[in-house]
Amino acid sequence: MTAKRPTKPRAKPAQATEGPLPGTLTGPALIDRIVRVDHAGEYGAKRIYEGQLAVLGDDPELGPLLRHMAEQEAEHLKAFETMIVERRARPSVLHPLWHAAGYALGAGTALLGPRAAMACTVAVEEVIDEHYARQAAELGDDEPELKARIEKFRAEELEHRDIGLDHGAEQTPGYRLLSGAIKTGSRLAIWLAERL
Repeated sequence: MTAKRPTKPRAKPAQATEGPLPGTLTGPALIDRIVRVDHAGEYGAKRIYEGQLAVLGDDPELGPLLRHMAEQEAEHLKAFETMIVERRARPSVLHPLWHAAGYALGAGTALLGPRAAMACTVAVEEVIDEHYARQAAELGDDEPELKARIEKFRAEELEHRDIGLDHGAEQTPGYRLLSGAIKTGSRLAIWLAERL
């Protein structure tokens, strides 16, 4: 007669744990990333409008609208410049890239015409809407002042999107292609600024 081997107890299935996933930033590291990427993004937006204004600033209809949006972007940038210092956040090392690329995108789309400039605005602001919504969710209730500021800026970015839609963005020849390319570039810029 053979002796029965003792059986090993089966491993219990892993229990879902609450809390952030491994690699998810929290606390000061999250704030550093948020302030860095938003500072870079608002600087890039300021440069986009500077490029568009260089080409279309004298347009009687679009000039005032572009100036209005540029003024709001300057306000957003000023807020994040203050936060960079107050929060001791590291700015993006790619600042010279945002300087050149933002202006080139703004001027380049404006040279394609007013509707293409508005298509650029719509594409960028749709990506920023997603980005700010994600950040607000990540912050939860931990940073009410920063979250409120992000939500205010998000509402203004959506206003810019609506201005673009109201001024013929979707009538731009090749709108889907142009919009898709700008959105891809904007998402890549966000990804880079979060890390570098």
